Amino acid sequence: MKRFLAKTALVTGGGRGIGRATALRLATEGAAVAVVDLDGGPAHEVAKAIGEIGRTAVGLEADVAAEGAAARLIEAAEKALGPLDILVNNAAKTGPADLASTDEASWDAEFAVTLRAAWAMARAALPGMTERGRGVIVNIASVNALTALGNPAYSAAKAGLLALTRQIATEYGPAGIRCNAVTPGTVHTDNPSWTSRLAADPDVFTKLERWYPVGRVGKPEDIAAAVAYLAADEAGFVNGANLVVDGGLTAGLAPMTRELTPGGR
Repeated sequence: MKRFLAKTALVTGGGRGIGRATALRLATEGAAVAVVDLDGGPAHEVAKAIGEIGRTAVGLEADVAAEGAAARLIEAAEKALGPLDILVNNAAKTGPADLASTDEASWDAEFAVTLRAAWAMARAALPGMTERGRGVIVNIASVNALTALGNPAYSAAKAGLLALTRQIATEYGPAGIRCNAVTPGTVHTDNPSWTSRLAADPDVFTKLERWYPVGRVGKPEDIAAAVAYLAADEAGFVNGANLVVDGGLTAGLAPMTRELTPGGR
């Protein structure tokens, strides 16, 4: 499929994991992509990989939570690639796992990257999209926004991201702009958020599989496919939606059901 020919996209947190897979998926389908990451190395590597498949990309190193960063990034992306059609707010920060360990600094830092930066990026992109009468914003949320799974600051910020999605969708829908969210379950990535957990328990992803009715945790490509659908014209009547891509995790308690049904599946 070539659903994004002559379109330009920007992906935050695009150097690794879901962001990397999303940038590559959009590029594969024809988009020119600005890959934004706190770490410039991976951002430039993804941009290079996109170039190697015959598409156009630029790697941009930035702290999306920094004051004024959003406006600078939109300006740089459009200068390099042209008017922005698709914004994917994927950057996030994960800190302490429980409430008692979450201090003011970690709370503020997680909200700054996960929620405030998404607001700032959208706010910077929306004037141009409004002027052109078209645009798509996709926010990457989390099942942590839907049920208690630890990481309270991250979870609260992701829940706020769903509220922001609805606000943008209703306020800017009449201007030709759609905004939706993708809510992943556990995704096996090499992101820093999983580093300490994997160090403590190398089998953590295998242990989590029993909670997923499909029998596995997610892959970055699973989420990238959902983003591509929402960003495409075929989803033109989808606005303000939350597409949960979690292998059935939040549909019900599969392990509990199996224990209550001896001999059942």
